[in-house]
Amino acid sequence: MAGFRSFWAVFSKNRRAVVGLAILVTLAFVAVFAQYLFPYNPFGVYPGSVLLSPSKEYPFGTDDLGRDIFKLVMFGAKISLTVGFSSVIISASIGVAVGAVSGYYGGKIEDLLMRFTDMLLIIPNFFLILLVVAFFGSSIRNVILVIGLTTWPGTARLLRSEFLSLREQEFVEAARIVGASNLRLIFRHILPNAVYPVIVNASLQVGSSILLEAGLSFLGLGDPSLVSWGRMLSIAQLYMRGAWWMAIFPGVAIFITVMAFNLVGDGLNDALNPRLRER
Repeated sequence: MAGFRSFWAVFSKNRRAVVGLAILVTLAFVAVFAQYLFPYNPFGVYPGSVLLSPSKEYPFGTDDLGRDIFKLVMFGAKISLTVGFSSVIISASIGVAVGAVSGYYGGKIEDLLMRFTDMLLIIPNFFLILLVVAFFGSSIRNVILVIGLTTWPGTARLLRSEFLSLREQEFVEAARIVGASNLRLIFRHILPNAVYPVIVNASLQVGSSILLEAGLSFLGLGDPSLVSWGRMLSIAQLYMRGAWWMAIFPGVAIFITVMAFNLVGDGLNDALNPRLRER
């Protein structure tokens, strides 16, 4: 509890980070309870309200099928946050495993893992994801898996560098002398002191994953059975001149969400980075 108070005392000093956190909490609430807050069929057709501009009844206007864009944006939050968080959990798990093993053991193991990591870093991420989704299908599960399995190299390199600087520290040597196993040294002594950049990077990576999913949906490679901000933007292309609101509001939703994760990432860096906390 004392640790959380210390963390919050530093985090809350960054007002932009607190604003970002408030936005994310609101989005998460909407994502979880959207179907109860807005009882609505997002795949219905409403001929009597086609392409209506923003008004009191429809704050964000309606689309080419007469659907309420405000409610579609609310439903789209669930998909974006699900893809963002789920893919980052996969990515961070792989990155932590690869970075910890290569940074702790070094030698040939490090060379092998880092060369494989470098190979993935060379390949443009989006085009690799695009290729895999095009071949294996665009279900939400496939999108989450492919984003998670292709975005871990940055995390691995971050954690490896932390392990390299910590594995020779006195507290690690002391634990090694008293007989601590390699697994205990890695997970009990080094990882807790090296994990802060992974947490900060993960918060930023959620925003990147949301952009990747939106890009796939925009190109028609998202899950067609779900409401997605990227898919809304794709449809809006056809109506840009006469119905600008179809593109503006989902685009603003993407921008605000990604910005909120970046702001929270800055706050986490302030609160978790020991070098900054010492200043």
